[in-house]
Amino acid sequence: MSRIGKLPITVPANVDVTIEGDLVTVKGPKGTLSHNVVAPITVEKNEGVLDVIRPDDSRQAKSYHGLTRTLISNMVTGVTEGYEKKLEIVGVGYRVLPKGPTQLEFQLGYSHSITFDAPEGITFTTDGPVKLAVLGIDKQLVGEVAANIRKLRKPEPYKGKGVRYAGEHIRRKVGKAGK
Repeated sequence: MSRIGKLPITVPANVDVTIEGDLVTVKGPKGTLSHNVVAPITVEKNEGVLDVIRPDDSRQAKSYHGLTRTLISNMVTGVTEGYEKKLEIVGVGYRVLPKGPTQLEFQLGYSHSITFDAPEGITFTTDGPVKLAVLGIDKQLVGEVAANIRKLRKPEPYKGKGVRYAGEHIRRKVGKAGK
């Protein structure tokens, strides 16, 4: 039995969960998320908890059991607390300017500035010209947007310049030896 899959998901009092066939919808104070549960897995709602159940020990059911439980647990966490990814910008002249809660303008050493628009459900906060955070209720979407921002100028290994996750360690290379 999957160690993660057999754990019950506790549902807080301010979160409403509805199960209609294979569609699980979670509604909370920050918004609403839904997920289609794949065929062999079922979700049951008891008082205050959700149970993810697999019918048999087939390879497919085993592989989806823990995944489905984690996805639904992340939805419950997202609508109650939300998710945040922090990014840092390192480099002389590299900076970010907020142009509203859903738009950023980057100066990353190119000849032009880069305007980045947030998809629906994502907001940005900036803390000075070199620190920013991506906020949202969908964990996968927050991580994807943060990765797309990092992709604008990945940190390079010689000086470490570029956009990186907060606390990310960049492996540095030694430059060419001088005479």
